[in-house]
Amino acid sequence: MLDPSLPCRTPKLVDWESLLVITALVMASKGLELSGLFSKLAPRLIRAANHSERRLMLLFILVISLSSAVIMNDTAMLVFIPLVVATSKLARVNTARAVTLSVIAANVGSALTPIGNPQNIIIWHAYGLGFLDFTYSMLPFVSLWLLILFAFTLTIKNRELSIESFPPVALRKTLLVVSLISLIVDIVLAEIGMALIAFIITLIAFLLLGREVLRGFDWVLILTFALIFIDFNELAFLLNNAGLMFPAGGIKLFVVSAILSQIFSNVPATVLLLANKPEWLPLSLGVNIGGNGVVFGSLANLIALRISRIRVRDFHHHSIPYFLVALLLSALLLFLF
Repeated sequence: MLDPSLPCRTPKLVDWESLLVITALVMASKGLELSGLFSKLAPRLIRAANHSERRLMLLFILVISLSSAVIMNDTAMLVFIPLVVATSKLARVNTARAVTLSVIAANVGSALTPIGNPQNIIIWHAYGLGFLDFTYSMLPFVSLWLLILFAFTLTIKNRELSIESFPPVALRKTLLVVSLISLIVDIVLAEIGMALIAFIITLIAFLLLGREVLRGFDWVLILTFALIFIDFNELAFLLNNAGLMFPAGGIKLFVVSAILSQIFSNVPATVLLLANKPEWLPLSLGVNIGGNGVVFGSLANLIALRISRIRVRDFHHHSIPYFLVALLLSALLLFLF
């Protein structure tokens, strides 16, 4: 029974602000896809990789991981996954592998900075950490995770890619401009807490200048997001008052947070574990590496799978081995620290 002296809490079922932002971003991403931008860029990327499949994947990993440290991994997936899919189909490479490695790159890159993903933002604010202090502490582990990802990429057979049969694609400039402006506006307004305004502006923009985006909108994806954005503060509150205690630090906290991320997804796991204010670094490391592995580990994973339409088992074929290797080596590095 709860202590009657505790303050009353008004339950909030869903984090509506996050849901509105991600919905607006999905609209902008769909507009970029329908504009023909990704089909235009695909052959150029293949040429930039010197027609090498291995170099193409390394190029994707570098660009996506660096971008995710700044624009957040969820946003990076909305921007880059349509490009990865278009390029993979054009080059006739394994789309499931390309998408999975790209998602891992986004999860890994976003772990570096306190603004790279939602769980980092939560931890950053909760502990009052400095931007550079957070980044400096995460750097050795993120570097390790990238090295592991590069090692996985080097196992790809380095065959030569051809784009001779690629048909010409017309670029729809009006839709491209509207989508790019909407994307920028959504990110800026989300940063200052104006999610509803971002959603309304984006919706009106496509109603006026890009109705095909709304006609092809993926509402099932939004329903999936609603499940992810359920507010876990209430569960943390109840568990804390029931006397359930999680590890306070070290390797135990790292492993528990990584495993809980496989069950709840890494953002709810962060909120759940923060109730007892444990050591921030093992917590951050666990929930970030926990974003890999099973598909529910991170919202970025769900976004990528829904956009790319690859099978879950194909995703797990690459993501789970990476998660297990990274978890083991990270625990060793944390022990040495």
